[in-house]
Amino acid sequence: MHSEKISIVIACYNDHIFIEQAIQSALDQTYENKEIIVVDDGSNQKTKAVLKELEPKLDLLITQKNKGVSAARNKGIEAATGNYVLILDSDDFFEASFCEKAMQVFQKNSALKIVTCYANWFSSNNDSIKFKPDGGSIKDALISNVAMGSSMFRKHDWKVVGGYDECMLKGYEDWEFYIRLLKSGGEAKVIPEVLFNYRNKKNSRNKKANLAKYQLLEYIYIKHADVYKEHFNFFVQDWLESNRKSEAFKKQVMDSLDYKIGHKLLKPFRLMGFFKMKNKL
Repeated sequence: MHSEKISIVIACYNDHIFIEQAIQSALDQTYENKEIIVVDDGSNQKTKAVLKELEPKLDLLITQKNKGVSAARNKGIEAATGNYVLILDSDDFFEASFCEKAMQVFQKNSALKIVTCYANWFSSNNDSIKFKPDGGSIKDALISNVAMGSSMFRKHDWKVVGGYDECMLKGYEDWEFYIRLLKSGGEAKVIPEVLFNYRNKKNSRNKKANLAKYQLLEYIYIKHADVYKEHFNFFVQDWLESNRKSEAFKKQVMDSLDYKIGHKLLKPFRLMGFFKMKNKL
């Protein structure tokens, strides 16, 4: 019997189609000492009906008014009795060995704050790509997210940093949370295996977050201005290198034969648009 308990917390909002697969992936974990907590974040009646059928398989089902994924996760973690927490969204699922392997990683290094893994990002038309988070320390977390949103951490660390930011309703809440976890030291470790499956839906929270990208980045930069100032040189160097690569790629595209031919072919249409606009004025 595994000594440390893992609390698997699943936030669910209007997801009657995929929630059963998410829960089943939690039940199928080979790690024995676990509990499964689902937080219904104000879902519709279809989802509530499915959750009622699945409730006997759960250790706890919490129902609340819709407050967003951060509030739902915090509610579930607050009720968790395990020392370790695994976050899972209701439309995604883990491979059965993730908890077992993640706990082995934690036991080898007490300084770790987060354990994540490679992910299979797939869509409804069966297209898929392998996503590999970088992991790392606070310096790495300042540049980009170091782990999947569905990752494992200690409940104690969650409590120390104050949980997920419930004001972040548009996304990037996991990245901001990881910054706070790593501010005091420690690392995010990546298991180099595809043990997580992310459903890349048309209306996914990840895509919605990217629409508000710069607003969310501004929020994170200002909220954590102290640590960005502390690593100012590193952050600026990375930002300049990223811009240099972007400009070099843009120049490469514009210098390509395909771009020059397309630019020439479309020139008459651009001129037509210009004159139409001029006539309206």
